[in-house]
Formats: sequence, C-alpha cells, structure tokens
Amino acid sequence: MESTRLNDQQMAFFDTFGFLSFPGLLADCADKIIDEFEAVWAVHGGGHNGALHDGVNRSCICPFPDLSEYLSSLLDDPRIHDIAASICGDDFNYTSGDGNLYAGDTRWHSDGYNGNRLMDIKIPFYLDPLTRDTGALRVIPGSHRVGEPYADTIERDIRESGQIWGMSGPEVPALILETNPGDIVVFNQNLKHAAFGGSERRRMYTMNFCSRYPEERLGELRDMFAKEARFWIDRIHGEAMIRTAGPERMVHLEQVMENDTHLVELHRELRQTMTEPSRG
Repeated sequence: MESTRLNDQQMAFFDTFGFLSFPGLLADCADKIIDEFEAVWAVHGGGHNGALHDGVNRSCICPFPDLSEYLSSLLDDPRIHDIAASICGDDFNYTSGDGNLYAGDTRWHSDGYNGNRLMDIKIPFYLDPLTRDTGALRVIPGSHRVGEPYADTIERDIRESGQIWGMSGPEVPALILETNPGDIVVFNQNLKHAAFGGSERRRMYTMNFCSRYPEERLGELRDMFAKEARFWIDRIHGEAMIRTAGPERMVHLEQVMENDTHLVELHRELRQTMTEPSRG
C-alpha cells in the first residue's frame, strides 16, 4: 500500500512556504462529505446562534465535523490522519473543527500570528468548485515565518495594503489555490490567507490540529480553548466524535478532553453576562 505520510520534499515545502495542496485526495468521498455537511447544517439551523444564514454574513457552527459520525471518522482516514501526524507528530491533538457558510470576501489574515505557539495547522474542506473569481483560497507563501522580516512586514502592513502598497486585497501578490470538492489543502495557521469574489453560500468546514503540549505549557492550551467559549460551547469536542472514537482516535482527543473542562464555567459566565441587565 502506498504510504500516506508526507515525504521529505513535502515537509521541506511546508516548512518554507507554509502550505501544501493535495488535488483529488478525497475525491472518492466528496459527495458523501457534502451530504453530511448539509445534514448537520439542516439540524443546526445555520449557525452557533441558531440564526438562518442571511447570505451577507458568515454563519458558523462549532464544533462541526464532531456532530457527524462520518465526518468524525475522517480523523481516522490515513489520508487526513497522516498529514497531521507528519507535521504535528504521531501524538498530535485534534483541537477543533468548525463549519461555515461564507458570503463574499474574506480579508487577508492569519489564524493568529504567533511564533511561540507549537505547530498549529488547519485542513479546510472546500465543498464548492472555487476559482480565483469565486472565492478560491489565496495564500502568501512564506508569510507564516514569524520573526523573519518578510513575514513580519506583511503582518504589519497587509491590512493597509491600499495605502501602503497601492493595491486592494485581491491585487496583493499571492498564490491562488483553485479547488474542487475532494481537493485538500493544509496550512500553517500563521500563514496569511484570504478569499475574494465568493458566493453568498460558500461551504467550508475545517479540522484543526496541533502538536501535543508538554506538561509545563498546558496553561497555553487551556488559554487557547478559553477563546472558544464565544461559540457557546461547554466542551471542545462534539458527542459523535467522542462516542465513536476507538483507541487510536482517542490519542488525538485525550489531551484536549483533559484541558477543556473550564469551558463549562466560562460558558455559564458568558450567558450570565449576556442575560443580566446592565448595572452601568
């Protein structure tokens, strides 16, 4: 059987440029993935706040793949598992997954820009054919290398690209990764990425992974999970992800499950803040 681990050239490419693309990697199950995506969306109504998608603003459900037995099982698929294992280590953490209906443009950004965090990657699943003019992912190769002048200059200036560089977001030099359902991309979460010209209902969900945290840095992991309270969740992982997990999958869930219990209290406090009358 052909190895699904990343080879030395792929690892060097990822380290240098911050991303990898795998056209057609999951083409054999793209239709099933789309069906499951729509089924989860139908049950949960359009976003973490229960509102229907309005075609203007992004709608998000978190956790998302965790709510489907089938989408959860993709964590066990060697084609996904071994990408994460190659980059983040065999004992990697599956940290979260969100489902999205995007509308219009997505500005240039990193999913955090922090050179001190452990390896942190995203695998997005794009469920519509996407071209340069219809919301395809754009990346700026090398912009993930925090602490280097090139990447740090982009981080400093890209939000003012019109004023500083004389070009709008879509004009910023970038690699455009046009995709079809079943194509897979993985990128370092420090990498600058964007999308322009997308439809009013652009379907995408993610699976996020990081290296396992050593004991002395578990506080950082708990701080990262605390930020997820904004999705009104008590735990990081969804019920289906945990219920259907075998021993091999649990390796990638256990550290998260041991360090996200404070979300219950944070969720309670957030709800109290939102419902109590102002005392200002």
